[in-house]
Amino acid sequence: MVIGNTFGIGDLARHTGVPVRTIRFYCDEGLLEPVRSAGGHRRFDGAAMDRLNLIRRLRRLGLGLRAITDVVAEQLPLADAVAAERAALDADLARLAWRRAALRAVEETPPADRAARLDLLAAVGDGDAAHDALIRFWRPMTAGPIPSDTVRMFLDISAPRPPEQPSAAQVVAYAELVVLVADKTLATDLRASTLVNRERIADLGALHAAVGAACELALPLVAAGAPPAGGPALDRFVAAHAAALKTGDTPEFRRELTVRTAADRGPRMRRYWHLVGEVTGEQAPMGVTHTWLLDALSG
Repeated sequence: MVIGNTFGIGDLARHTGVPVRTIRFYCDEGLLEPVRSAGGHRRFDGAAMDRLNLIRRLRRLGLGLRAITDVVAEQLPLADAVAAERAALDADLARLAWRRAALRAVEETPPADRAARLDLLAAVGDGDAAHDALIRFWRPMTAGPIPSDTVRMFLDISAPRPPEQPSAAQVVAYAELVVLVADKTLATDLRASTLVNRERIADLGALHAAVGAACELALPLVAAGAPPAGGPALDRFVAAHAAALKTGDTPEFRRELTVRTAADRGPRMRRYWHLVGEVTGEQAPMGVTHTWLLDALSG
């Protein structure tokens, strides 16, 4: 019954399509603030009806009670609440896509190899956990005064995120990446290569940029399948390291650089960059190009 400008709880339920028991729950949770009639009954005004309609719409969009409470209390803008819900949904969809591809990977594996495939995928977990493992492996390699944008670029290249809709093969490749970085000896060997002489380099960001430019110069050769060889790309690569250490490009320096970067040319890192290419779909990932330059240096 409508009395004045207020509604009883039954009328409010009929006007909004929200069950009476749900309206009572919202009242108990503080989402709705009814007034009380002389007889102690809940009464609701037009503002309460508008608020209840907003709550109903947000619930149908899947927003949780906490977010809705903040929205109706004007403590959280509606756009922010919706964006947060969408981001959470994206994360859920990514996890489901990873699981679907992992299941397909097991399904498509010959029966004799399924146990090993199960072990591989079960040890890795989901895509987020796998990516975190790669980041933990590469993060120490960014030690030192390196610009944040350079660090982000390095990590994006070295520890790519899983594809949003991975194939079975990409999930398997990513899982193999995680297994590789779990090898503590690989991390030790790479630190001996990547972090050595860091204290002597004044501008690590400039070194990363110069090495990146050398890789870009070599990229067409790598993509074309050319064998590692000397030339402008290798000269720029060596010059970048020499300039960073304030020395010259001499035969002795090239020999020293070859010895120091032996771990980067090892079979485990070659496998790592090959797998990165499988994950990203790149014909010649930056790591493959970097290895090509190191092979040219040692050849």
